Amino acid sequence: MAELDTSSEGHGKKKGGVRSKKVSTKIDMTPMVDLAFLLVTFFMLTTTFNKPNAMEVIMPEKPKPEDTASQTKVKASEALTVIVAQRNRVFYYKGISESPVVEQTDYSANGLRKVLIEFDTEVKSKQRAEGKKEVGPVVLIKAIDDAQFGHMVDVLDEMKVTKMQRYAIVDITPEEKTMLPPVE
Repeated sequence: MAELDTSSEGHGKKKGGVRSKKVSTKIDMTPMVDLAFLLVTFFMLTTTFNKPNAMEVIMPEKPKPEDTASQTKVKASEALTVIVAQRNRVFYYKGISESPVVEQTDYSANGLRKVLIEFDTEVKSKQRAEGKKEVGPVVLIKAIDDAQFGHMVDVLDEMKVTKMQRYAIVDITPEEKTMLPPVE
Protein backbone atom coordinates (compact mmCIF):
# COMPACT_ATOMS: atom_id res chain seq x y z
CA MET A 1 0.00 0.00 0.00
CA ALA A 2 1.06 3.58 -0.49
CA GLU A 3 2.71 5.39 2.40
CA LEU A 4 2.12 9.01 3.35
CA ASP A 5 4.84 11.17 4.81
CA THR A 6 3.24 12.88 7.82
CA SER A 7 6.38 14.17 9.44
CA SER A 8 6.73 17.90 9.93
CA GLU A 9 10.27 17.88 8.63
CA GLY A 10 10.92 19.23 5.20
CA HIS A 11 8.31 22.02 5.46
CA GLY A 12 9.95 25.34 5.43
CA LYS A 13 13.56 26.46 5.44
CA LYS A 14 16.22 25.13 7.72
CA LYS A 15 19.54 26.52 8.64
CA GLY A 16 22.24 25.76 6.22
CA GLY A 17 20.38 26.01 2.98
CA VAL A 18 17.78 24.20 1.00
CA ARG A 19 17.66 20.50 1.41
CA SER A 20 15.93 18.12 -1.03
CA LYS A 21 13.29 15.77 0.25
CA LYS A 22 14.34 12.10 0.45
CA VAL A 23 11.93 9.81 -1.36
CA SER A 24 11.26 6.35 0.08
CA THR A 25 12.57 3.49 -2.13
CA LYS A 26 10.30 0.94 -0.54
CA ILE A 27 7.96 -0.77 -3.05
CA ASP A 28 4.76 -2.42 -1.92
CA MET A 29 4.45 -5.84 -3.66
CA THR A 30 0.98 -6.74 -2.40
CA PRO A 31 -0.91 -5.71 -5.57
CA MET A 32 1.64 -7.56 -7.74
CA VAL A 33 1.21 -10.78 -5.73
CA ASP A 34 -2.58 -10.45 -5.90
CA LEU A 35 -2.40 -10.02 -9.66
CA ALA A 36 -0.08 -13.03 -10.03
CA PHE A 37 -2.43 -15.28 -8.07
CA LEU A 38 -5.41 -14.05 -10.07
CA LEU A 39 -3.61 -14.83 -13.34
CA VAL A 40 -2.52 -18.28 -12.15
CA THR A 41 -6.07 -19.05 -11.03
CA PHE A 42 -7.51 -17.79 -14.30
CA PHE A 43 -5.19 -19.91 -16.47
CA MET A 44 -5.68 -23.01 -14.32
CA LEU A 45 -9.45 -22.75 -14.61
CA THR A 46 -9.57 -21.97 -18.33
CA THR A 47 -6.98 -24.41 -19.66
CA THR A 48 -7.81 -27.82 -21.03
CA PHE A 49 -5.66 -30.74 -20.07
CA ASN A 50 -4.43 -33.28 -22.61
CA LYS A 51 -6.75 -36.22 -22.76
CA PRO A 52 -5.05 -39.60 -22.95
CA ASN A 53 -5.13 -41.08 -26.42
CA ALA A 54 -6.73 -44.48 -26.63
CA MET A 55 -6.72 -46.82 -29.56
CA GLU A 56 -10.18 -47.87 -30.57
CA VAL A 57 -10.44 -51.62 -30.91
CA ILE A 58 -13.85 -53.03 -31.64
CA MET A 59 -14.00 -56.57 -30.36
CA PRO A 60 -16.70 -58.90 -31.62
CA GLU A 61 -19.18 -60.56 -29.31
CA LYS A 62 -18.64 -64.16 -28.31
CA PRO A 63 -20.33 -66.40 -30.87
CA LYS A 64 -23.29 -68.51 -29.83
CA PRO A 65 -23.22 -72.23 -30.66
CA GLU A 66 -25.93 -71.81 -33.30
CA ASP A 67 -23.91 -69.06 -35.03
CA THR A 68 -20.85 -71.22 -35.75
CA ALA A 69 -22.26 -72.33 -39.10
CA SER A 70 -22.49 -68.74 -40.32
CA GLN A 71 -18.84 -67.86 -39.53
CA THR A 72 -16.66 -66.79 -42.42
CA LYS A 73 -14.13 -69.38 -43.47
CA VAL A 74 -10.62 -68.09 -44.09
CA LYS A 75 -8.73 -69.45 -47.06
CA ALA A 76 -5.42 -70.92 -45.91
CA SER A 77 -3.41 -69.06 -48.55
CA GLU A 78 -4.87 -65.72 -47.39
CA ALA A 79 -4.00 -66.08 -43.69
CA LEU A 80 -0.99 -64.64 -41.91
CA THR A 81 -0.48 -65.27 -38.20
CA VAL A 82 1.56 -62.80 -36.14
CA ILE A 83 2.65 -63.94 -32.68
CA VAL A 84 3.78 -61.31 -30.18
CA ALA A 85 6.31 -62.75 -27.73
CA GLN A 86 8.32 -61.40 -24.80
CA ARG A 87 11.60 -59.46 -25.05
CA ASN A 88 10.86 -57.56 -28.29
CA ARG A 89 10.34 -60.74 -30.27
CA VAL A 90 7.67 -61.13 -32.91
CA PHE A 91 7.06 -64.21 -35.05
CA TYR A 92 4.90 -64.90 -38.07
CA TYR A 93 3.88 -67.73 -40.33
CA LYS A 94 1.82 -67.90 -43.49
CA GLY A 95 -1.21 -70.08 -43.99
CA ILE A 96 -3.13 -72.37 -41.71
CA SER A 97 -1.39 -75.70 -41.32
CA GLU A 98 -0.39 -78.21 -38.68
CA SER A 99 3.37 -77.58 -38.97
CA PRO A 100 3.99 -74.09 -40.34
CA VAL A 101 7.39 -72.50 -40.82
CA VAL A 102 7.68 -69.90 -38.06
CA GLU A 103 9.95 -66.98 -38.83
CA GLN A 104 11.17 -64.23 -36.52
CA THR A 105 11.19 -60.53 -37.39
CA ASP A 106 11.24 -57.20 -35.56
CA TYR A 107 8.99 -54.15 -35.24
CA SER A 108 10.95 -51.95 -37.66
CA ALA A 109 9.94 -50.74 -41.13
CA ASN A 110 12.13 -53.46 -42.65
CA GLY A 111 10.70 -56.07 -40.31
CA LEU A 112 7.00 -56.61 -39.66
CA ARG A 113 5.86 -53.78 -41.94
CA LYS A 114 7.76 -55.25 -44.90
CA VAL A 115 6.32 -58.72 -44.21
CA LEU A 116 2.77 -57.32 -44.08
CA ILE A 117 3.14 -55.27 -47.28
CA GLU A 118 4.69 -58.16 -49.23
CA PHE A 119 2.03 -60.63 -48.08
CA ASP A 120 -0.75 -58.14 -48.87
CA THR A 121 0.61 -57.64 -52.39
CA GLU A 122 0.98 -61.40 -52.88
CA VAL A 123 -2.58 -62.19 -51.75
CA LYS A 124 -4.16 -59.35 -53.74
CA SER A 125 -2.36 -60.45 -56.92
CA LYS A 126 -3.67 -64.03 -56.40
CA GLN A 127 -7.18 -62.70 -55.84
CA ARG A 128 -6.91 -60.55 -58.97
CA ALA A 129 -5.68 -63.56 -61.01
CA GLU A 130 -8.65 -65.65 -59.81
CA GLY A 131 -11.06 -62.87 -60.77
CA LYS A 132 -12.19 -62.27 -57.20
CA LYS A 133 -12.62 -59.01 -55.36
CA GLU A 134 -9.31 -57.79 -53.90
CA VAL A 135 -10.00 -57.83 -50.18
CA GLY A 136 -6.47 -58.70 -49.07
CA PRO A 137 -5.25 -61.14 -46.45
CA VAL A 138 -6.56 -61.92 -42.98
CA VAL A 139 -4.00 -61.27 -40.25
CA LEU A 140 -4.45 -63.22 -37.02
CA ILE A 141 -2.71 -61.45 -34.14
CA LYS A 142 -1.85 -63.61 -31.15
CA ALA A 143 0.11 -62.78 -28.01
CA ILE A 144 1.64 -65.04 -25.41
CA ASP A 145 0.97 -64.35 -21.74
CA ASP A 146 4.43 -62.82 -21.08
CA ALA A 147 4.22 -60.34 -23.98
CA GLN A 148 4.23 -56.63 -23.25
CA PHE A 149 1.12 -54.61 -23.96
CA GLY A 150 3.17 -52.00 -25.84
CA HIS A 151 4.26 -54.59 -28.40
CA MET A 152 0.65 -55.51 -29.07
CA VAL A 153 -0.04 -51.82 -29.70
CA ASP A 154 2.98 -51.74 -32.05
CA VAL A 155 1.47 -54.59 -34.10
CA LEU A 156 -1.91 -52.82 -34.22
CA ASP A 157 -0.12 -49.65 -35.35
CA GLU A 158 1.48 -51.62 -38.18
CA MET A 159 -1.98 -52.78 -39.22
CA LYS A 160 -3.03 -49.13 -39.53
CA VAL A 161 0.17 -48.07 -41.31
CA THR A 162 -0.03 -50.88 -43.87
CA LYS A 163 -3.81 -50.32 -44.26
CA MET A 164 -4.75 -53.92 -43.51
CA GLN A 165 -8.52 -54.20 -43.71
CA ARG A 166 -9.04 -57.61 -42.13
CA TYR A 167 -7.29 -58.55 -38.91
CA ALA A 168 -8.33 -60.17 -35.66
CA ILE A 169 -6.93 -60.58 -32.17
CA VAL A 170 -7.11 -64.28 -31.35
CA ASP A 171 -6.02 -66.46 -28.43
CA ILE A 172 -2.81 -68.39 -28.95
CA THR A 173 -3.05 -72.17 -28.96
CA PRO A 174 -0.78 -74.46 -26.90
CA GLU A 175 0.62 -75.89 -30.15
CA GLU A 176 1.71 -72.44 -31.28
CA LYS A 177 3.44 -71.83 -27.94
CA THR A 178 5.59 -74.91 -28.51
CA MET A 179 6.54 -73.72 -32.03
CA LEU A 180 8.29 -70.63 -30.66
CA PRO A 181 12.01 -70.89 -29.87
CA PRO A 182 12.91 -70.57 -26.20
CA VAL A 183 13.95 -67.22 -24.75
CA GLU A 184 17.73 -66.85 -24.62
